[in-house]
Amino acid sequence: MTKTFDIVVIGAGPAGYSAAIRAAQLGMSVACIDNNLDSEGNPTLGGTCLNVGCIPSKALLDVSHKFHESQHYGDIGIEATDLSLNLAAVMKHKDSVVNQLTSGIGLLLQGNKVEAIEGTGYLASENVVVTDRSGNTEELNAEHIILAPGSIPIQIPSAVVDEENIVDSTGALKFSEVPKRLGVIGAGIIGLELGSVWNRFGSDVVILEALDDFLPMADARIARDAKRQFTNQGMDIRLGSLVTDSKVNDQGEVVVTFTQKEEEHQLVCDKLIVAVGRAPNTDKLFSPESLVQLDERGFIFVNEFCETDAVGVYAVGDAVRGPMLAHKGMEEGVMVAERIAGNKPLVNYDCVPSVIYTHPEIAWVGESEQSLKGDGIEIRSGTFLFSANGRALAANDATGIVKVIADAESDSILGMHVFGPSASELVAQGVIAMEMGSTAEDLALTMFAHPTLSEAVHEAALGVAGNAIHTLNRPSRK
Repeated sequence: MTKTFDIVVIGAGPAGYSAAIRAAQLGMSVACIDNNLDSEGNPTLGGTCLNVGCIPSKALLDVSHKFHESQHYGDIGIEATDLSLNLAAVMKHKDSVVNQLTSGIGLLLQGNKVEAIEGTGYLASENVVVTDRSGNTEELNAEHIILAPGSIPIQIPSAVVDEENIVDSTGALKFSEVPKRLGVIGAGIIGLELGSVWNRFGSDVVILEALDDFLPMADARIARDAKRQFTNQGMDIRLGSLVTDSKVNDQGEVVVTFTQKEEEHQLVCDKLIVAVGRAPNTDKLFSPESLVQLDERGFIFVNEFCETDAVGVYAVGDAVRGPMLAHKGMEEGVMVAERIAGNKPLVNYDCVPSVIYTHPEIAWVGESEQSLKGDGIEIRSGTFLFSANGRALAANDATGIVKVIADAESDSILGMHVFGPSASELVAQGVIAMEMGSTAEDLALTMFAHPTLSEAVHEAALGVAGNAIHTLNRPSRK
């Protein structure tokens, strides 16, 4: 029997489940289809983020930071001896966090009367979705359909994933022992985070990055300081290194061949992580008759409201343009649900924060200094080092900097960049300020509690006009 809903959502990752829940809250009948399975073959909600992305990686990042930090407690007068790592217990903790959150999504869908359907979803036409669960198909009709299929790791021919010696980001979360020598292809967000985890657990980490510049999407000052700090932590980051071949030898070692400055080199490691990015997961998602189109990069083509070329069909999250970030997908999902209900919200793509959860963390919102200058925009900027922040010094965690960039004429905040402790939390102050159209002066005139890490944001904002109190003011960068 054909079921009919107001909305059918394909995909129960952050973008999909957010759309489904909000649509149900707005009074619509909703079905949400998802085919994700856990390591034991059981259905699991939450998509890549909750299962093999954001959440498990952060669990390992936090544990590895605590482990590394505990080895240096002597610096602040705490004598800790005989520390050891129980990796099996660490993985158990990681899995428990994942299980708690993924089961929570199921409860949220149930509590909001969203019908969760296990299996794959296929858009056959503008109003028809076919589901398939182990060969059993069912047809669903809906006035509106939201595609939220997520993304998958990019595979490269020079390092074919075998799930044992050569792994992608999913496999890198499941090592049963700490590899003595670890190679990572890609010095982007995923590569740096996974490299940090295993570096802190004791691996000798070498990261091979094809680009000549480190973190070109970040502010140049932040990227420079971050690379220096990661190198000091023991990660060997080799820029301009193009991997041409990877093979497992008779000893079970991975031999990676790469070129650097037109010279061929080899790296021998015990495990190799391929972290060169992710691609939209659109294979077998829709039929040509559905009228949904892909853009030149393989993403589902949508307009600013996440509408596809097919009437009543929307797409959100990793499979559409913009950064592949869970929070961006969530906001798109909610926006689409609201617009279907007749409301008129928009996603402000100028205020999407980005975070790299290394330690120190890297976070930014808005434009970088180099991109603004490249566009010919006159700017002023203020910076403040955490080494001059009382709370950071008291916590023995004072590496990094906050940078606020403003338009030279209007003083509107155009970007905020943070490298340091709790950068992921501090950058939210920049997001809120930019969302509200604040100027650097607005932030400078705002009272911040003392002593807090947030004062670094305050001082950087004061510094835009040369009025910082707790550091020497230099001529404003223009």
